[in-house]
Amino acid sequence: MSTADRLSVDFVPLVRGLISPTTERQREHRRIIGLSIPFILLAVFGGIIPLWEMAKISVSTSQFDTGGFTMEFYRQLLTVQFGFYVFNTLWFATVTTIASVGVGIAISHALEKYDLPYEGLLVTLISFPISLPGIVAAFMIIILFGNTGLVTNFATWLTTDAPLIGSVIPASSATDIAVATGIVGLFFGYCYSMIPRATFLLRGSYAEVNTDAEEAARALGASPLATFRYVTLPQIRPGIVGAFILTFRTATAIFGTVLVLKALDVLTLRISRLINVSFNIQGASAMSVVFFIFTIVFTFIGLRYTSAEVGGS
Repeated sequence: MSTADRLSVDFVPLVRGLISPTTERQREHRRIIGLSIPFILLAVFGGIIPLWEMAKISVSTSQFDTGGFTMEFYRQLLTVQFGFYVFNTLWFATVTTIASVGVGIAISHALEKYDLPYEGLLVTLISFPISLPGIVAAFMIIILFGNTGLVTNFATWLTTDAPLIGSVIPASSATDIAVATGIVGLFFGYCYSMIPRATFLLRGSYAEVNTDAEEAARALGASPLATFRYVTLPQIRPGIVGAFILTFRTATAIFGTVLVLKALDVLTLRISRLINVSFNIQGASAMSVVFFIFTIVFTFIGLRYTSAEVGGS
């Protein structure tokens, strides 16, 4: 019997079992396939097909159709200028991710370990930034820290009109204090969008913490800090890694916030300029393909590390 015949013989019972399952194993297989269909469709139409089209455009010699073949646009990515965009993206994403995860750990710890008043309202306020697009978050930063922002005006008043503080701190104008369109303002804009994501992922990790071990450590005389370091932290480490992966990916992909504030030239802003200013579709596609591959590899490595942490704990 040929290989094709053997495959057909094995395939027919499998299809029949999926259509009309008679055993629990066949029913389980049908449930798994049924639940996987939406994710498969999303992966195909939301990832594979667009990526394939971008890859074809990136090696095309024509600007308006996918004809010819050239690697020129990928060679351009090896220039120092592209390295500058990559460096800005990576260092700023790393800094904002570390800050966001750190704040997320503190918030999650407070929400899970203490009976806070109005906890439902606090959770709602913390989750609110997730529903806002980056452009809205950027305008909120301008309203707070812009030249006429609330925080800027208050700081200006302290250094000019407040009788006690103004005599100690030199007077400053609003433009000197405003940080909305600088690195500090962009830092706040990134963290505003990323902290809720880190927080809610870490809350799930805190829900799995063995509280008996924590109580035993405290009963043996361990301080709250030592209990967190030696008992709680090892248990939530996989969640911290997962939060780092999620927020880092968010940071590298943020566009609306950086588009409005324009404090740092990063990859997403550069891709937008290639499309909307120079209409360099091939260059933007090549940059997007490299960006996509980096994101997939980073996520895969991070998830492997997370699985190792879970398996070794």
